[in-house]
Amino acid sequence: MNYKVAENKIREIISNKKSNVLQKVVNLLYENFDNYSWIGVYIVEGKDLILGPWKGLQATEHTKIPLGKGICGSAAATGKTEVIPDVNADNRYLSCFISTKSEIVVPIKKNGKIIAEIDIDSDKKDAFTKEDEEFLEKVADLLVDCI
Repeated sequence: MNYKVAENKIREIISNKKSNVLQKVVNLLYENFDNYSWIGVYIVEGKDLILGPWKGLQATEHTKIPLGKGICGSAAATGKTEVIPDVNADNRYLSCFISTKSEIVVPIKKNGKIIAEIDIDSDKKDAFTKEDEEFLEKVADLLVDCI
């Protein structure tokens, strides 16, 4: 699926305002982008990221991550998208799955404050392109009012 089609489908999911919007968006991304092997949305609660909807072959043990810890915590602390081409070369990486080779984490901001983030792992090294980054940042903007 191309990015524009996916963006339009996500807009449609959000506009229907039915339950489980975040899970439906996670499912759409997981099912339509081959490089996305695990997807989760972490919600900021106090000084922690709490795992919300996710999709992948298995659950992660990292259901609660302190802000500032790991790549997810770093993205939440700085408010900047983190693109990690090789997780094994980044000492911040909190290993979830032995198969994970690269990761992208995109903060979701409301009024300048980080309220959540999209975390995507890939089983391929250097899996995330500039186009992935731009697309996922649009998705993050679309999800602001769904958190």
